[in-house]
Amino acid sequence: MISLHTSPVRRRRLGVATAAAGLLATLLMAGPAAATPDPGDRGAARTGVSAAQEAEAAAAIRNGEIPGVDEIVHSSNITHLANVPKDALKGTNTDLAFQGKYAFAGNYDGFRIFDISDPRSPRTVSQVLCPGSQNDISVSGNLLFLSTDSSRSDNSCTSTTQPATEKSSWEGMKVFDISDKRNPKYVAAVETACGSHTHTLVPERKNVYVYVSSYSPSATFPDCQPPHDGISVIKVPRNEPEKAAVVNFPVLFPDGGNPGAPDNPGVSRTTGCHDITVLPSKDLAAGACMGDGLLFSIKDPENPKIIDRVQDNVNFAFWHSATFNQTTDKVVFTDELGGGGAATCNEEIGPKRGANGIYDIVGRGDHRKLVFRSYFKIDRPQADTEVCVAHNGSIIPVKGRDLMVQAWYQGGVSVWDFTDSSKPKEIGYFERGPVTTDAVTTAGPWSAYYYNGYIYSNDIAKGFDVLKLDDRRTDPAKRVRLDELNVQTQPEYFGR
Repeated sequence: MISLHTSPVRRRRLGVATAAAGLLATLLMAGPAAATPDPGDRGAARTGVSAAQEAEAAAAIRNGEIPGVDEIVHSSNITHLANVPKDALKGTNTDLAFQGKYAFAGNYDGFRIFDISDPRSPRTVSQVLCPGSQNDISVSGNLLFLSTDSSRSDNSCTSTTQPATEKSSWEGMKVFDISDKRNPKYVAAVETACGSHTHTLVPERKNVYVYVSSYSPSATFPDCQPPHDGISVIKVPRNEPEKAAVVNFPVLFPDGGNPGAPDNPGVSRTTGCHDITVLPSKDLAAGACMGDGLLFSIKDPENPKIIDRVQDNVNFAFWHSATFNQTTDKVVFTDELGGGGAATCNEEIGPKRGANGIYDIVGRGDHRKLVFRSYFKIDRPQADTEVCVAHNGSIIPVKGRDLMVQAWYQGGVSVWDFTDSSKPKEIGYFERGPVTTDAVTTAGPWSAYYYNGYIYSNDIAKGFDVLKLDDRRTDPAKRVRLDELNVQTQPEYFGR
């Protein structure tokens, strides 16, 4: 058992950063060699803080309330095995996917493939330069999928930024053939309305369906017109991916969704979805859609059907992502308060705003309902210079328990237990101290996922991290092995 703090002042077990040096990477150009990382697709810039905020952060470090600048701390049940810094791709690191001994890491400038057969020493297999934020990534068989949610001059990997007000601009999905991990090949592109902020795979034997989440239409955008009240569904034939095409745009909000302000101040107006998680073995999906949370059936993947819809107009600002528990009687929704650009893990914001919302799923079939049970938010104090937000995580597969690992940007990586959906609790953590004390900076883990016995994290600024979790509550998960993992396509861990 480990003892974690409950007060603002904490004692910390110090970790030692593992430097991954001497990695020789090959930069693969998915297009002409003239391609260069595009400054137009960079993440949020640093913003200044007041002298009082800077002094407060420095005092918190001196008093041991928060880690020092770039200092690594973690609970006693977590070991930091490796860190691989950024290399050729200098942009913001984003999501992760896994297949066999490989990890696939998104970056605003493209994607990177790691060989993780030795988790203590990940090796770079290839890097593909293909700018276009945010390059949300997933894999299925020999295909890799990449989201583009920034307006580009064309669909190539040598494109440049271009205003969305121009009709010729392009946003959408890109498809690569990864049968040769050292030489991925760009094979298809599909333009989608309002681009592709994230995407979710519904894999079948002959085809892969892709649910494309995007939002924020404007009457001035020719390819992103309001109302944008649904998702794009793309069908990709596995043997002929070049024939990929949009086959439907199901309307999920016939009433327009959450109106936001002034009706619901502080809540995002629903103009599409941010992220969707599917559980194909149960024909079920959960959608995090700005001002709304959804539960829907995907028995017919081309025509998803809404089962239930919920709102939280008190504590949720932006419904960001969703995670089912393995028995499909709970779902965790995250709130991206501050849009991933603000310090929200502090006393001023409090324990409920910017938290996870835990919902029980009650009833059967199309009569199931989402019933709110509690909030969970990390209580480890963070400086006002640290962008901290509930972000991407995954189930840790242990029968009889509901356990999750989750990224919190500069709040680090949290391991928590929601077996009792009314009383969630953190059971482990890993984090770095502030990047700086003189500016609000976006950094920290974008995604933290459990895969085949280890936690893998893609840190926005610091690179690819590997963590080992040793705890009697989570150790049974080490026996669960997967051939492939896209977290937004949740597998059936047991009974396969």
